[in-house]
Amino acid sequence: MKQFSFYSMLILALSVIPLTAYSTAPSLQPETYQRFIDKMVTQHQFDRDELNTLLSKSVVKQSILKAMSSPAEKRLEWHAYRKIFLKPNRINGGIKFWKENKALLEAASEKYGVPEEIIVAIIGVETRYGGNTGSYKVLDALTTLGFHFPKRSKFFLSELEHFLLLCREEGFDPYEPKGSYAGAMGQSQFISSSYRAYAVDGDGDNKRDLWNSHADIINSIAHYFSKHGWKNSGPVTQQTTVEGDAYKTLLNRSLKPKNTLKQLSQKHVQTPTDQADDTVVKLLELNQKDSSEFWLAFHNFYVITRYNHSHLYAMAVYQLGQEIKKGYLDTSSS
Repeated sequence: MKQFSFYSMLILALSVIPLTAYSTAPSLQPETYQRFIDKMVTQHQFDRDELNTLLSKSVVKQSILKAMSSPAEKRLEWHAYRKIFLKPNRINGGIKFWKENKALLEAASEKYGVPEEIIVAIIGVETRYGGNTGSYKVLDALTTLGFHFPKRSKFFLSELEHFLLLCREEGFDPYEPKGSYAGAMGQSQFISSSYRAYAVDGDGDNKRDLWNSHADIINSIAHYFSKHGWKNSGPVTQQTTVEGDAYKTLLNRSLKPKNTLKQLSQKHVQTPTDQADDTVVKLLELNQKDSSEFWLAFHNFYVITRYNHSHLYAMAVYQLGQEIKKGYLDTSSS
């Protein structure tokens, strides 16, 4: 097989960076690129020349680097974040989607034990029910972040590896799929590793189409939650109140529930009487404009954060789902 020298790799690397991006994008390390190519050839039997040709056509996107450096979950307080998703059009869109896919949602919910409103809300939060599945070429997103975003290069090079394998397995043209700035795809916004691991063929056509097949999309989301430990009929979250300042010792950056309800009660946090004292939860403090809200986050809330590692995201999904469910039941009974 033809081997690329260090110098030729450097020329190839620089050739794929547009002039508008070159001055601010971190330098591509030719040895990193070469290691990636070698891995794909050795471990997965990709053709070296074809892979070099494919990756040479990818384009570094400054807008991707900028977005990755400042995600909304880190910039916004809860009151601002909530307004993005708890809007009438997103609620009404969810009600419409539920009605149009009633049988599919019922079947998936029964099979995987995940409530219909959670499945619908995920699609609503992620893509407005398919209205915006992303405009970036996934190949551009993953090469930009894999080779030009050192902070998370390892993760995105792994996703690039999964993407190329996914394209081979599913028969996708690697130039064609479009998604988010982080390379998430379809109405469910699965990253490549999740697509390979959790996407299912819900309509029996021997394809896993997360852009167009509602059966595949709905079942894949339910399957994802089931595999991440969703507890059927378990609580998700519940608003509470606190007294004094003792509760502050319970607040931390971890998303995983670690304190029991008994421990919270000892810190003067109101706890539910219908749950055992040894139930493990996480206390959340969410900022409104002029005050704070306090919530108990149970295991299923943590499962939602496995989809996106943000308590704001999980709360938006939960609350949107509750509003959609209320509207769906109200309009179905009238």
